[in-house]
Amino acid sequence: MHAELDTLEARIRQVAELCHALRQENIALRQQLLAAQQDNKQLATRLNAGKTRLQTLLENLPEDI
Repeated sequence: MHAELDTLEARIRQVAELCHALRQENIALRQQLLAAQQDNKQLATRLNAGKTRLQTLLENLPEDI
């Protein structure tokens, strides 16, 4: 009986440690996701600015080329 309780205690400890590790990983992944979303937003802004500049250049090209 004592050995079974020791085994159960060890398993509970393993589950608790795994839960803690997964929470830490989840926090890190959320931070990475936030950084990636911010980068994506900045890149989208730059892309839109580039599209606008290109459209302006195309509109200013002479017709007879």
